[in-house]
Amino acid sequence: MAKLQMSLKARALKYLSAREHSRLELGRKLARYAQDGDDIEALLDWLETSKFLSQTRFSESLIHRRVARFGNSRILSELQMHGIAGDALGDIKASLSQDEASRAREVWSKRFKQAPADAVERAKQMRFLQQRGFSNAAIQAAMRAAEEDADTL
Repeated sequence: MAKLQMSLKARALKYLSAREHSRLELGRKLARYAQDGDDIEALLDWLETSKFLSQTRFSESLIHRRVARFGNSRILSELQMHGIAGDALGDIKASLSQDEASRAREVWSKRFKQAPADAVERAKQMRFLQQRGFSNAAIQAAMRAAEEDADTL
């Protein structure tokens, strides 16, 4: 029996029903299945005008998935890799900056149970937060809060 070939439009809607995709990401996924005469850009334009594809919704979705584990620079670089740029990126950066220090503290407390005992341990903990994409100011604030909590105990 011959297997029915799914149209690009149906495939795009299937992908979008599972989760939000950026225009760039969805275009790459659909390009694997494109045949002669298929116009992926026209399909992506139609999806955007029909409100099936939205860069704003994709950005919010990605931020929601990543904000509990990563810092601003990591989230922003991932958004840039997905083709989000311009004013949208600036607005996102401003909204993320407000609570980065508290998020760094939460990530730190999940990984490390106690404040660093010496400089080597402090450097290790700071590197961990840097690899997660937190800014130096957020890392310093998280480390200060951890040390203050240790002093009060």
